[in-house]
Amino acid sequence: MEVQERLNDVLGRIRLGEKAANRAERAVTLVAVSKTFDADAIRPVIDAGQRAFGENRVQEAQGKWPELKRETPDIELHLIGPLQSNKAADAVALFDVIETVDREKIARVIAGEIERQDRRPRLYVQVNTGLEPQKAGVKPEETVAFVDFCRTELGLAIEGLMCIPPVDENPGPHFALLAKIAGRCGLEKLSMGMSGDFEMAIAFGATSVRVGSAIFGTR
Repeated sequence: MEVQERLNDVLGRIRLGEKAANRAERAVTLVAVSKTFDADAIRPVIDAGQRAFGENRVQEAQGKWPELKRETPDIELHLIGPLQSNKAADAVALFDVIETVDREKIARVIAGEIERQDRRPRLYVQVNTGLEPQKAGVKPEETVAFVDFCRTELGLAIEGLMCIPPVDENPGPHFALLAKIAGRCGLEKLSMGMSGDFEMAIAFGATSVRVGSAIFGTR
């Protein structure tokens, strides 16, 4: 199957998922995860009409996306991997959405870079719903206070929440938890669901799903 066919298959499954969950058509945005793929592998997906893409690493994204964004200015680039403070300036300059605001220090650095660069990427707080020690993210019970801190102390406009459930658990309870916390925060945007579980995420209210291998194939 060609990459355009795989993209269309995923988009069709998203539309069916919306319908099954009684969601509005196009309520869910597909973020095509292009990490580890080079510009030549990404261009056919852009040519097929996809505009939102996700990358894990700032440095890798810098190697391919400035040129791709010049070629197609309406690209929306999401950072979906952990952000180190020494890469925050580059991230604010390149990405349109940063989904991994996960601690006070990085929030402060992002706020400073937004002020300095006068560029305002949309921001999501990453929640560690599985309390996994090796994984980034705010603890579920601390998320409401952290979002409030970002808003009131730093003046950051937090758009939504993001999570990556543990690989060996049913993701449904994690998606449900993220939606519940978002409600407490007054947030409507939920970035959750990947290639193996995005239809379930849609049923739990995802507004964007991050799909890589089902589009680009195995790395």
